[in-house]
Amino acid sequence: MKMKNCYLFLLLVFVFQVNNSNAQQSNWQPAGTKIRTPWAEKVNPTNPLPEYPRPQMVRENWQSLNGLWDYALQPKAQEASRPTAFNGKILVPFAVESSLSGVGKTVGKDSVLWYRKTITVPAKIRKQNVLLHFGAVDWLTEVFVNGKSVGTHQGGYDPFSFDITAAIKSGNQQEIVVRVWDPTNDGPQPRGKQVKKPESIWYTPVTGIWQTVWLEVVPKTYIHTTRQTPDIDKQSLTVSAQVQNGQGNDKIRVSAWDGKKKIAEQEVAGGSEAILPIANPKLWSPENPFLYDLRIAVVRNGKAVDEVKSYFAMRKISMAPDAQGTQRMLLNNKFVFQYGPLDQGWWPDGLYTAPTEEALLFDIEKTKEMGFNMIRKHVKVEPARWYYHCDKLGMLVWQDMPSGDLGARWVTQPGIEMRDADMTRTPESEKIYRQEWTEIMQDLHNFPSIVVWVPFNEAWGQFKTVEITNWTMQKDPSRLVNSASGGNFHDVGHILDLHNYPAPAMPRADLFGAKQVIVLGEFGGLGLPLTGHTWQQKDNWGYQSFKNADDLFNRYAPFMDVMTDLIKRGLSAAVYTQTTDVEIETNGLMTYDRKVIKIPENRLKEVHGKLYNQGLVNFK
Repeated sequence: MKMKNCYLFLLLVFVFQVNNSNAQQSNWQPAGTKIRTPWAEKVNPTNPLPEYPRPQMVRENWQSLNGLWDYALQPKAQEASRPTAFNGKILVPFAVESSLSGVGKTVGKDSVLWYRKTITVPAKIRKQNVLLHFGAVDWLTEVFVNGKSVGTHQGGYDPFSFDITAAIKSGNQQEIVVRVWDPTNDGPQPRGKQVKKPESIWYTPVTGIWQTVWLEVVPKTYIHTTRQTPDIDKQSLTVSAQVQNGQGNDKIRVSAWDGKKKIAEQEVAGGSEAILPIANPKLWSPENPFLYDLRIAVVRNGKAVDEVKSYFAMRKISMAPDAQGTQRMLLNNKFVFQYGPLDQGWWPDGLYTAPTEEALLFDIEKTKEMGFNMIRKHVKVEPARWYYHCDKLGMLVWQDMPSGDLGARWVTQPGIEMRDADMTRTPESEKIYRQEWTEIMQDLHNFPSIVVWVPFNEAWGQFKTVEITNWTMQKDPSRLVNSASGGNFHDVGHILDLHNYPAPAMPRADLFGAKQVIVLGEFGGLGLPLTGHTWQQKDNWGYQSFKNADDLFNRYAPFMDVMTDLIKRGLSAAVYTQTTDVEIETNGLMTYDRKVIKIPENRLKEVHGKLYNQGLVNFK
């Protein structure tokens, strides 16, 4: 099997050659004059972001289709008609509005974006199945291969694939055409912080392909998805696999590895769950992010017809009362205070897309070096490789559902401003939300770094809160659910979450802490605009702004003393706003272009250290 995979990989590298006319560096340069990151000049237009895009399900037989594609913009009224001419080249996978796309144009609800690329697929490959994968495309996508529609997809944050085998024609040259429509905030779909008129905390739209596009060759029977869930108390790992075109006698073989040592293996009937014993597990944590390797194969008559490589971690997220009866968030059955930045995941040159793998990793590494152990990924979903790096580095992740269809009512209750947030959505809007949130949770389930799901933020589009929260909890009982981050105090979900700017605060534990974990979902927002590193020349802002780094640090550092007191009183986690500046927001710990770290990492790590003192909390 290993030699066969090696041969196919080498064959694919040779045969999946992109049309050279689409890969000439002379046809591309960044658009616009906005600030850029240091990695912008490292972008290779012939092969941008070449890394394998799906670390949790690895095969060797793949080929990136990132690079220069033809693009065209047409009125939406003409969306049924393919363009007769294209406007120029766009660098995939950067959104059309971004600088690194080479285009830098706004699309909007009244226009449709088209892509075209010619690839080479020799006849030898057609004996197997050819899959066309998209990491993410915002928002409504239809894909054509050689003029034939191979499928549509609705959703801007979840990966999708089409089997294009039947659409491949005789001859080596195959044409891929993609049509995308994205209404941004004129539609009810999840869109995070994108708006057609950026201002304040709202940012530039992102339309079209914004994650890697790639081809993969698989057997006729192949593993489509996997799902793995650890249980440290039972010292076991439960694994299942969904198989396409399976046969009745097929089995699923699952094996777990500690380096080169096989520690468990089980073979079960197709469609069944394998439960692997993991004796004396090495527990994953921010201090020791140990990952086991995993292999999953479809076995027929004793031989593997398809196999994927993956990994897993033995870790548990849960809650339990302390000695005072206040619920605390536990990691591996121990209290660990979780502290991290609000991470928007935006880039001045790539918008939703980091310029390079090095850039993608940079933010996580710096967050770790600053002494944080958690990141709240804010109303955005990242490429799979981002979560992979969090898994490897030991970074806890709270994952937000991207917001959309915004609307809320505000009310006040004694002592706390609060939002009676449930709005009425149309059946279409609710269906869109449920479908994409389901896909996001399924697609990200296997990443052990994710410990909290956040269905809503600050009443942005919040609806049927109790129902949606319970539904989320049922879909993934292995994680905690933060129902509505930002002071929406419904008695549902595992977590009660307050936002307060700029200083730390928390709800009263004696009133709210008996049923739910108490967290500070956002605070801080201390701003420091630095000349030459801002998105615009003036009117930049933070929740409280300063003129130099010393003044910024002198305001920030005492917050940690306040927080140690809050931890004693019942606080389990906190989120500081934010990792980097974003567009006109200058409240980041780093500038938007990542060229300046406003407070040195070692100073931050030193003041953060007191937050992780286990002696702050007592248990019975």
